[in-house]
Amino acid sequence: MIDNPFDAFVGSRKPVPMYDAAEEGKAFAYLLWGDGVKFEGAPGTGSRRKVTVRGRTGWVLASALDGTSLLEFYFIDVGQGDGVLVKTPSFQHILIDGGFPRDKQPSGKSAADFIDWKFVKDYGLSSVELDALISSHNDEDHYGGLSDLLGVDVTEELDADAIHVDRFYHAGVSWWTVGGKRSLGEVVEHDGERYLVDLLDDRDSALQGLDAASTRPLQGEWAKFIRRVADTTTADGGHCEFARLSDETPWLPGFDPDASDVSIRVLAPIEAEVQGRAALRNLGRSELNTNGHSILLRVDYGRTRTLLTGDLNKGAQQDILHAMAGSLLELQCDVAKACHHGSADVSLAFLQAMAPSATIISSGDAEGHDHPRPAIVAASGATGHLTVVKDEIVTPLVYSTELARSYAVGKLDRIEVPGGAAVEGDDLARTTLHYRTTKAGDLRPKKGSRKARGAYVVSGLVYGLVNVRTDGETLLAATLDEKNAEWSVRTFPARF
Repeated sequence: MIDNPFDAFVGSRKPVPMYDAAEEGKAFAYLLWGDGVKFEGAPGTGSRRKVTVRGRTGWVLASALDGTSLLEFYFIDVGQGDGVLVKTPSFQHILIDGGFPRDKQPSGKSAADFIDWKFVKDYGLSSVELDALISSHNDEDHYGGLSDLLGVDVTEELDADAIHVDRFYHAGVSWWTVGGKRSLGEVVEHDGERYLVDLLDDRDSALQGLDAASTRPLQGEWAKFIRRVADTTTADGGHCEFARLSDETPWLPGFDPDASDVSIRVLAPIEAEVQGRAALRNLGRSELNTNGHSILLRVDYGRTRTLLTGDLNKGAQQDILHAMAGSLLELQCDVAKACHHGSADVSLAFLQAMAPSATIISSGDAEGHDHPRPAIVAASGATGHLTVVKDEIVTPLVYSTELARSYAVGKLDRIEVPGGAAVEGDDLARTTLHYRTTKAGDLRPKKGSRKARGAYVVSGLVYGLVNVRTDGETLLAATLDEKNAEWSVRTFPARF
C-alpha cells in the first residue's frame, strides 16, 4: 500500500474540463470521477484551482474537487492478452496479467508501460509498489507483460527506479521440462477422472523448479518469468511471497471482509485432492488446461461486484457451475471481464449466471484469433442485466479494448532528410520505405517494403483502455474519444 499522493479528488460523475488559463482559456484535457489532483500554489480568487493531474498542469473548477478516492479498475489495452490494474480506495494495488512481452507486441507496449506511467507520472513516485501481482494462468499473453515489468534488462526502459512486489499469486498449472519436452507434468487417474498433480506452489516450490539440478525443472519463458518473480523484492528488501490460489483459498490474503474495505473472493480453479496431493482436473489439450484453470476472482466493494475471469473456457465454466450448484447467485456481478478475449469456447449457462451490467472484452487485432467472436459479443449483451430508464437502455453494456483503440492515419506527402533535399512529388514514387511488422505473439518481426507514394502513416494512437470506477453504490465506465480527447462515460447503479 502507498500513501495517498493527492490533495483532492474529482467528485463529478461527468468529465471535468482542465483549462490552460486561470480564466477563460481553452480546455485541453478532461478529468474523470475519482481522478486525484495535486494543488499548485495557494487558492486564487477565481473559481478555478491550478492543479497537476496525470503529469499535466492546468486549471479546473474548484467546486469539482469535492470527491473521494474510489475503487478503480484499469482494463489495459495490451492487444491480444489481458492486463488489469486494481486500485483500492486506500491505495492498495493489484496487477493481474500484463499481455505479451514488448518484443512480441505489434505496438511494442505491454502493461509494464501503463504501470510505469501510473506510478511515476500520475502518482509522482520513483518506484512501482504493488501489493499483489497475479498471473491468472501460465500463457504468455498474460504473464509476458508482468515479466517485462520485473525484468532488470527491461526496467532500464522504464521511468521507475525500482519495482517492489509484496506477494505473487498464480493458478498452479505450470510449464515443466519432462523428458526434454515441455509438459504440464504428471497426470493421474482417480474415480474415472484424470487430474494434473504437478502444481507450482510456494516460494520453495518455485526455487526447486528453478534449480538446474532438479529432476522436474520449470520450462522456457515461464521459467524466466518465475525467476524474475523470485528475484523481486518488497519495499523493505524482503523476498516476494509466493502462493497458489484455488477455491480452497476463500479470500485473497489481506482482502477478506475483516481486513480490507475491498474484499476479494477466490472462486477458481476448482481444487481436488488426489492421492494426498492437490490436483486440478485434466481438461484435455494443454491449452484447455492452461486457460481453463485460470484464477477466477470476485472483487466486492460496497454494493458492487466485479468478476475477473482470466481465460476460463467452457469445460472449466461447467466445472465451476457444478461446484457452485446451489449458490450460483455468487457468480452474479455488476462488471465482468469476458472470458478468454471473447472466445466462442464459452458456456451460455455461465454467462447467464454472471448476468453482468457491463462486460469488458480484452482482445487485440492482427493476431489471427478473430476475437471477440460475434456470437459472444451478442451473448454478452443478451445475458447481461437489463436496466431501462425512460425507454432508454442503461445496461447491459459491452466494451472491447480492441474496439476502443483508434488510430489517426495520414497520407505521406513529404519526407525531410537531414542535410538533404526534401523528398516529395514524383520523387516519392522512386523512394522505398522499409519496415518491420510484429504480429502478437511472434518473436521475430516480418520485414516489408513499399514505395513512399501512396503510403500512409499512423499520426496518432488512442489506446483502448477501459476505466471502471465505483464508490460502492454507483459504477462508471469510460473510454477515451479519439476525436476530441474527451471521455465517453456511462454510469449505472450497483445491484447487490
